[in-house]
Amino acid sequence: MSEFAKSNSITAPTEEIAITVEKRALYSISKRTLDILGALVGLVALSLLLLIVALLIKLEDPKGPVFFSQKRAGKNGKEFKMYKFRSMVTDAEAKLEELLKYNEVDGAMFKMKDDPRITKVGKFIRKTSIDELPQLFNVLKGDMSLVGPRPPLPREVKEYTNYHMQRLLVTPGCTGIWQASARNSVGFEEMVEMDLEYIQKRSFSFDLKIIFKTFTVLLGSKNAF
Repeated sequence: MSEFAKSNSITAPTEEIAITVEKRALYSISKRTLDILGALVGLVALSLLLLIVALLIKLEDPKGPVFFSQKRAGKNGKEFKMYKFRSMVTDAEAKLEELLKYNEVDGAMFKMKDDPRITKVGKFIRKTSIDELPQLFNVLKGDMSLVGPRPPLPREVKEYTNYHMQRLLVTPGCTGIWQASARNSVGFEEMVEMDLEYIQKRSFSFDLKIIFKTFTVLLGSKNAF
């Protein structure tokens, strides 16, 4: 092999790697900027709505908390507390065991359309996904991103195969491909496929597309529960 050929066989891949690293770094910076600005704007613009929902939850159950925090698995499996408006009775976790047999989705997660633990206010805020808005605080903290795979429960991760674990390679998000399209109409394996598709295709423009698509299907979604 000539010196020129040897030189190019080494340099070309190195340049490609450098370009890829630079693109990833630029994407990470732009994504974090979008997360911070989006979360701040969302919290300010929706502050009145947040206050009204908090009051409604408190009026329905004066002794119960307004917010609900739950341990979730984030990037690389690191656990964090995810925040939501409380949409269930205060002892919902204790009642879960007896309801597992009514799970309506396959795989390592639990979903039940007519879950008896959900409160009256909870039905509305879950239907409109308003219960998810406190996760904007998670976005500000860096635990979550606006767009990414849904963060699973630690007990769900214990049931993951190595293939499923790929969902944890990136920062989890408030919305993603499946939330913006299929939501609860698909099973666990299909959700994993959608998340892995996002991880492979992720870019600033793709994130924006998912965010805008989420807005179009958010209110009144038939698949939200």
